[in-house]
Amino acid sequence: MLTVLGFVMIATFLVLIMMKKMSPMGALVLIPALFCVLVGKGAHLGDYVLDGVGDLAPTAAMLMFAIIYFGVMIDVGLFDPIVRLILRFCKADPMRVVVGTALLAAIVSLDGDGSTTFMITVSAMVPLYRRLKMSLVVMTGVAAMANGVMNTLPWGGPTARAAAALKVDASDIFVPMIPALAVGLVFVFALAYAFGLRERRRLGLLTLDGTTVEESEQVLVGAGAGKQGGSEGAAGKTGSGGSGGSGVSGGSGAEAGVQTDDGEGDDDVQGLDPNRPTLRPKLYWFNAALTLGLLTMMIMETMPIPVLFLLGAAIALTVNFPHMDDQKARVAAHAENVVNVSGMVFAAAVFTGVLTGTGMVEHMARWLVDGVPDGMGPHMAIVTGVLSLPLTYFMSNDGFYFGIVPILAEAGAAHGVSTLEIARASLVGQALHMSSPLVPAVYVLVGMAKVEFGDHTRFTVKWAALTSLVVLAAGLVFGII
Repeated sequence: MLTVLGFVMIATFLVLIMMKKMSPMGALVLIPALFCVLVGKGAHLGDYVLDGVGDLAPTAAMLMFAIIYFGVMIDVGLFDPIVRLILRFCKADPMRVVVGTALLAAIVSLDGDGSTTFMITVSAMVPLYRRLKMSLVVMTGVAAMANGVMNTLPWGGPTARAAAALKVDASDIFVPMIPALAVGLVFVFALAYAFGLRERRRLGLLTLDGTTVEESEQVLVGAGAGKQGGSEGAAGKTGSGGSGGSGVSGGSGAEAGVQTDDGEGDDDVQGLDPNRPTLRPKLYWFNAALTLGLLTMMIMETMPIPVLFLLGAAIALTVNFPHMDDQKARVAAHAENVVNVSGMVFAAAVFTGVLTGTGMVEHMARWLVDGVPDGMGPHMAIVTGVLSLPLTYFMSNDGFYFGIVPILAEAGAAHGVSTLEIARASLVGQALHMSSPLVPAVYVLVGMAKVEFGDHTRFTVKWAALTSLVVLAAGLVFGII
């Protein structure tokens, strides 16, 4: 009974948010509360919610101060050089813009933190997408998939969890998986290229001064692609005069943060406004050293990550903006993102708290594992790879790696499948996992991009699942899994 109700609860949540009948925050709170009552455990709802909040509170704190820290770093110009380099490659070609998004997300993902990746990627690319009237769900989808593949880095989380759960060395899991993960990343770039060509066909060959070679009215994905600030009917067009559908002036591009050399169109794309008053060029190397030191301590686990970002945010604000009013202005500038993301994390705590507290997630996982035919025993690595897609989407990484993977490893060992093969196979679902409603970082992505979570889910899930299967197939071809 709990198994059926668990699947029905998740399906209800996904349908309601994709049909836009409820907001993600409302659905994350009200749907599990209703199902908690239906399973006869309504009296324990408060306990489940508090347990969930307690589990996710450090994550919420980390995101809160990480948003402020990296927001300040973006304000002061730390990432401007890499952004300029990628935007110079992108110019005003939609295909190059989408490929550039994948490239930027993959590079920034090297720090192992999804929230950081999405904050930098969105801040850098959103102005260009809006100025060119491109689909923002394409941006969020490509960024999420690129980060999902890169999330398998040993310091990214899943690999370390698999190593701890199965008592093996993380390098023994990750290093042999590099070829398969590289194939997965190449596939993401191929998808980005294909999406970019679709955007180019939809919009025509564009320039940043508001002219276009050819245009199409077709909208790629629902409201997320169509409403970039103007009316829905203007979604597929660029304005021919001073102002386009995004509400950005065609002259300077300052509102969007996209700079063009007057009269030169796309020859001098700067992305982030190079003249913004928050820039601190004299402190560039200090900020670079602070960020590098912060990421190093995070990887070495010197202190808890929330504490590191709290200290980092305090130092960054104090050094870059010594005046109190300037500090308040910077915090206020990023307050909307902080509130939106933290609110979604605590709302997700209700969902995870009820799933875990009522026992639904355990029953669902065991039903899936028990449903594996005995004849599949020698192929448990493949089974693990396939199961990693739905299980990491509907469960936290902790629940999957510490609760389910050991069971799969035991079943595999009984048929001669090595623990390392199971561990490697368990990583393939990460491309899909990064778009799960239970991953706090995805709310950073859709929140900063101002994309509906339902639009992002509807567009991304099928492609992310295909990316995961490509990684699994590559692992089989290379003999890794």
